[in-house]
This record gives sequence, structure tokens and C-alpha cells, in this order.
Amino acid sequence: MEYFADLHIHSCLSPCGDEDMTPANICGMAKLKGLDAIAICDHNSARNLPAAQELCDAYGLLLLPGMEITTREEVHLLGYFETVEAALAFGEMLRGHLPNKKNKPQFFGRQLVMNSDDEIIGEEEALLIGATDLPLAEAAAQVTAFGGVPVPAHINRGANGLLINLGLMPPEPFYSTVEVWRLLPCDEGALRGRHVLHSSDAHYLGDIQEREHALRLREGTTSALLAWMRSVKDI
Repeated sequence: MEYFADLHIHSCLSPCGDEDMTPANICGMAKLKGLDAIAICDHNSARNLPAAQELCDAYGLLLLPGMEITTREEVHLLGYFETVEAALAFGEMLRGHLPNKKNKPQFFGRQLVMNSDDEIIGEEEALLIGATDLPLAEAAAQVTAFGGVPVPAHINRGANGLLINLGLMPPEPFYSTVEVWRLLPCDEGALRGRHVLHSSDAHYLGDIQEREHALRLREGTTSALLAWMRSVKDI
């Protein structure tokens, strides 16, 4: 079956995310745009996922719990998990690897924690936008240890893309899925044998993807989606 998905969206928990990117607004916009599945991937935190799960259930959307981890090399790595609980547990572990700095909302933006009624129930004080002290390989291993799948983000874009930052695709660990920014060229050799995601990396509601990118899954579950990501693409 085909599932139209946008698997990289930032909520207002990310300091770079617009404050209109509440869980309710994101899920409502995804439904209006005809998507079947979304992933909210805030920087180094999963605290808006419980509200997103409640809303996705109400809208009939599949939520893939996610997070965008900044590694010690300042590579962006997406971590996808089977449940919100697993993502939250990973986030708690990751807090110990964040820099010991508080967010400065006047410089970086507020980091808002919301409930499903779009009410602010907290504000994350730790600076989420910075790099953790985990090297890329260790961050990937930790995602796997929590039952998730590590996926390098926008590998061909910006200083935080793996190919731009490191200059090559590391031989180990083998990433069976990578995210590619569709508006820029990408080395075909780096994609050989891998599944490719094209997501919006939306920070504003209007940037959430339309019905453009379909995944062929055996069923509409997080376990089926993660199994697809883990599988090696035929060359």
C-alpha cells in the first residue's frame, strides 16, 4: 500500500520552529494536505510527541515518533522510534549529552511544550539547538539500542548534512535509509543500496509537504515503516 508521508517536521519545541507550529496545527495541516503519515522531529527532544500522538490518532494519521539529533561533528541525524515512549526515553538519555547551557529565547527562540489543545504546558530551558557530545556512530548506535532507526538528515544540504560535513558516506555503520534534500543534486554513489526519504524539514506550516512522496508499506504501522527503513534496497 502507498502512504504519502512527510517524515521531518519541526514543532514549536524546536527554537528555530515558528510558534504556529503547534502539534494541533501541524496535524491539521497534514490532514488538509492529504498526508497519511508524519514525523515530528524536534532538535534533541521529544517532548511534543505525546500531544502529537493524541492528535494524529484523532485525525487518522500515522505518527512516526522522531527526533533530530545534532552529533558532536554537528551532523544532523534523524532518529525514528516505534513508540512515543521509546522516543521520550531516548530524549531523557540525550539530555545528559547536551551542552550545560540554558536557552536564550531572545536569541534562539522559545522552546514550547504543548498539549493537544494547543495550550503551553511548559518551556524547555535546556539549549536544544546545540550539538550533543555524542559522535555520529555512537548516536546512531544509541538510536538502535532504543529500538529505533538512525537516518542521516538532508545529507546533501548545509553544514549539517553528512556529505557536506564529512565529505563522504562513512562505511560503518551502514545507513539503510538516508534523507536527501530534493532541490539539490546528490552523489548517486552515496545512495546505492539505500532507501531515500524526501521530507520538508518544515519550520513553518506552509512548508509541510503535499502528497508528493509515497512509501510502499505492507501496512500502516510504525513497525512496518521502521522495517522498511531497516531493509536494504535492491541495487
